[in-house]
Amino acid sequence: MPDTMERYCNQLTEFVQDHPTGVAAVILTGVGFIALRRWMAGGVCRSKARLDGKTVLITGANTGLGKETAVDLASRGARVILACRDMGRGGRAAEEIRKRSGNGNVLLKQLDLASLESVRRLATDVLATEERLDILINNAGIMMCPKWQTEDGFEMQFGVNHLGHFLLTNRLLPILKKSTPSRVVNVSSLAHEKGKIHFDDINLDKDYEPMRSYQQSKLANVLFSRELAKRLEGSGVTVYSLHPGVIRTELGRYLSESLGLVQRLLFSVVFRLLSPILKNTKQGAQTTIHCAVEESIANTSGLYYSDCAPKQPAPQACDDEAAKRLWDLSSSMVGLA
Repeated sequence: MPDTMERYCNQLTEFVQDHPTGVAAVILTGVGFIALRRWMAGGVCRSKARLDGKTVLITGANTGLGKETAVDLASRGARVILACRDMGRGGRAAEEIRKRSGNGNVLLKQLDLASLESVRRLATDVLATEERLDILINNAGIMMCPKWQTEDGFEMQFGVNHLGHFLLTNRLLPILKKSTPSRVVNVSSLAHEKGKIHFDDINLDKDYEPMRSYQQSKLANVLFSRELAKRLEGSGVTVYSLHPGVIRTELGRYLSESLGLVQRLLFSVVFRLLSPILKNTKQGAQTTIHCAVEESIANTSGLYYSDCAPKQPAPQACDDEAAKRLWDLSSSMVGLA
């Protein structure tokens, strides 16, 4: 065995000596790949804040970012409510979260954001059974699905990503105000930068395109956060919106259904090539966790975050007139006005 090992070492040495340029290229490529992966991983929440005695509600917490966020906050001692559409998957996720966090105080409640009645039922349940709600994380979402409608007839992406959370948040404001200091965290996306609120065709009935709809819904998240923060100024409830990063999650599961054959093949190839450098769900959850627990931002509200730091959103996301107009329209659509 020693002779064999020595022979391999000699062969390797000879190869390096004979191919110095190639070896250097391989090393540089490897170093570059590692550096790129670390850069793509983004910021990390450094807060060690405990959440003992506090209650957190997370929508869409049975998978992806929501589940990782739940594990972290439960590990800090919080009572965590998972608000999920699929109770079977939600139950399995709850058990996993209890085991990973070591916290048995993890509850499951049913929520279908595509149904305003389901949203109202959950809010009524929480108000009746919970003594407090310290952190509301509006995490659930749907991305680039075909032209579907919610139970109430709204375009699916706008209905789920914005309207459902808009109604839920407003219905839970009484308990959030009672539990101050409390926080509302809205998971948006970098996609908001290309977004536009189509006030004259909010359901995109005239010209539906999956990405256009997704961008509109993510811009709505940021505008909603901005207007909500203004309305809650001085109340003790602070509001945050964020871009979690480009992540390997189930969020894009409907993407292929909205693309042609050639586009699907191209997307599949590109995704496989990029997959090794995309954020995993734990890395992607860091900015959500940061906005939920970081002590230094407790007195700031209405800002947009990326990689655990404030980031300037797109100009259209800073339009106060559009934010108020969206609020008024949303209130009318969900029957809040």
